[in-house]
Amino acid sequence: MNLQRHAKIERTTSETEISLELTVDGSGRADIETGIGALDHFLALFARHGCFDLTVRARGDLHVDAHHTVEDVALCLGQALRRALGDWRGIRRMADAAVPMDEALAHLAVDFSGRGTFVHRDPFPPGAVGQLECDLVRHFLETLAREARITIHLVTLYGQNAHHQLEAVFKALGRALDRATELDPRVAGQIPSTKGRLEIET
Repeated sequence: MNLQRHAKIERTTSETEISLELTVDGSGRADIETGIGALDHFLALFARHGCFDLTVRARGDLHVDAHHTVEDVALCLGQALRRALGDWRGIRRMADAAVPMDEALAHLAVDFSGRGTFVHRDPFPPGAVGQLECDLVRHFLETLAREARITIHLVTLYGQNAHHQLEAVFKALGRALDRATELDPRVAGQIPSTKGRLEIET
């Protein structure tokens, strides 16, 4: 078990170069530079409201678009989350959070199931927040779920402003992951499954 619950992931391809560090039991400190201002903002909200310490340095082919950078940051974050938690013994495993942001409301539930699944009942609004297309947030969460081997269900209940809707989503993601990764002293040292194992090998 990773007692420090910390991981660092580095990834270099012909499209992106990323270094990401995650401390699960942090204080919400964020130091993020992806070249996509809206993504930096939303990841900082995720870290603050999840009490994660998160450092990200990303350089990508933004002259093409933001797709590869967003996808690979999510990939690295998912891998870091999975590795930081070791064999997942003693965690609460499942949690949810409903978060309002002015007129918008998002409800997100997460399960450290060992199976990477993302379900979103309602599509994000069309358009973008800065350089971040709203549909790329769907792809970010889909990639995060796959790489972390977790299940994420998201309901964006309502909202009129795209920035508000995405802000509610990232805050809810942070809150739900914080609760799900919390160590439960009642089940210390136990795999959180009646099967006795979870498919989380790296």
